[in-house]
Amino acid sequence: MRQSQLFTKTRKEAPADEVAKNAQLLTRAGYVHKEMAGVYSFLPLGLRVLKKIEQVIREEMDKIGNEVLLPALSSADVWKQTGRFDTVDVLMRTVGANELSLAKSDASYVLNSTHEEIITPIAQESNGSYKDLPVAYYQIQTKFRNEARAKSGLLRGREFRMKDLYSFHRDENDLKEYYNNAKLSYQEVFKRLGLGEDTFITLASGGDFTTDFSHEFQTICEAGEDLIYLDRKNKIAYNKEVVTPENAEKLGVDFDSLEQVKACEVGNIFPLNTKFSKAFDYTYTDESGAQQPVFMGCYGIGPSRLMGVIVEKFADEAGLVWPEAIAPFQIHLLSLAGDNAEVAKEAEEIYKELVASGADVLFDDRDVRAGEKFADSDLIGIPKRFIVSEKSLAQGMVEVKERATGKVTMVSITDLRDSI
Repeated sequence: MRQSQLFTKTRKEAPADEVAKNAQLLTRAGYVHKEMAGVYSFLPLGLRVLKKIEQVIREEMDKIGNEVLLPALSSADVWKQTGRFDTVDVLMRTVGANELSLAKSDASYVLNSTHEEIITPIAQESNGSYKDLPVAYYQIQTKFRNEARAKSGLLRGREFRMKDLYSFHRDENDLKEYYNNAKLSYQEVFKRLGLGEDTFITLASGGDFTTDFSHEFQTICEAGEDLIYLDRKNKIAYNKEVVTPENAEKLGVDFDSLEQVKACEVGNIFPLNTKFSKAFDYTYTDESGAQQPVFMGCYGIGPSRLMGVIVEKFADEAGLVWPEAIAPFQIHLLSLAGDNAEVAKEAEEIYKELVASGADVLFDDRDVRAGEKFADSDLIGIPKRFIVSEKSLAQGMVEVKERATGKVTMVSITDLRDSI
């Protein structure tokens, strides 16, 4: 892509209404645009990153589930059937916005914040025998939550992207086996996104789903809203909410001896057991012909929140620093031609050859000063910067700079072409 064709522009100053580092940098670099508190548009660069994060998640989820796409809207009736319509404190609904719309229909709908109420009846229709279980469905979709504190950029939104997976099992042991496999899949996702070393399985409350613990995946992050008690030696952590004398005795853990750190929740998994299957009278027929309750689990990851966490973790004073797996482009090619037609021609040829080879390249072909190109390149945060200038061309070289380390090497144009 040619940078001159990007309709978004970088900004020197952070917007006054943004306090979170991720929101400030993503807005300045032209990745997102704030519409209101907790709601962002993803611009071309931001959408490329979001799609790459979602693709990493999708590749790992395809190994353990079937992808579906469920509706954002639902009837309030299914939420009332599970008893959650009056108890979920972030649940939102929508009605016609004006008299003209209400005249057509005054119906009210729930904007789904999660999809247990939708997927359970679907699974019930198709998976009624022991031969059909286990089965799991996942989706990557926009969710809506009436958050009270939407002030942390992508870390806490009212509209956001979510990967949610739901599994269905014939008994608790089968659920536990799948649940443990899901943990491994989640760990692989965070490893591939560059967060593996700082992301810990964290025991948390089971809420109203189970008397047992649920598990969060918490990434150490100064901007995080959670306090976790971290046992680095055993690679496990405990959410502050479970740090009680009773749990200390139950788990055999001395919480006072553990490291306390701020963290951001990037995923969670819950053993739902039979809460939702009972609400919909979902049973399966076992080998003897008897009806048995279906056990369920749910598993969530927030792709848009992950994007914000990665910014908080890796950005430096000059701007964004993307891990290679999710960078909007792998190479930022800068042409410092000025009035030098030979440099402009060489940069153009290198760009075309890189694109023809399948390389993911953003080509800064703009007619602006070198200092502005360097500053924008740092801010945008693409892993590798190739610089074609009069000085480098005179030596038959291209300057290559790594964004994360600042390491600079000179590569001959001949070798660069041979490697393409």
